[in-house]
Amino acid sequence: MRRKDKEILQPDLIKRIIREAQVCRLGLCKDNVPYIVPVSFGYDGTALYFHTAVDGRKIEFFTANNQVCFEIEHEVAVIPNEERACGWSFSYYSIIGYGAVEELVEDVDRAWGLQLVMEHYSERGNWEFQEQHLRHVRVWRIRIKEVSGKQSKDKTSASTAT
Repeated sequence: MRRKDKEILQPDLIKRIIREAQVCRLGLCKDNVPYIVPVSFGYDGTALYFHTAVDGRKIEFFTANNQVCFEIEHEVAVIPNEERACGWSFSYYSIIGYGAVEELVEDVDRAWGLQLVMEHYSERGNWEFQEQHLRHVRVWRIRIKEVSGKQSKDKTSASTAT
């Protein structure tokens, strides 16, 4: 990372940012063509989980190249500067990671992945997934191989307190 002063070095803070974020963006590539797509997701501390329709563009890209990059940001806000056009900035946490996407094919694994997605967005646990619902969705996991975090200067002092 070029800006070492903005690097997040605490693994627990990276995990907290992932757990609190609302959207994960996947960076995919097929035949030298990039594709970025936002997904809702779940997280178990070592992997991300998400679902797709039974077929579609994401699946075409996964089939061609299962290596993915993901991006997550949290607590993003514009910091205006009414005096200087180039003085505007952002307050943020940002996570970039890499891994390989794999489909979960067993119903118990698919239900587990969907459970993690639901837990990420709701207070409720123990969601039930009927077999007919599982037939209309595919569930995927990205085992995180590498992850790094970056934060704006205003977040630095706050992050050392966590």
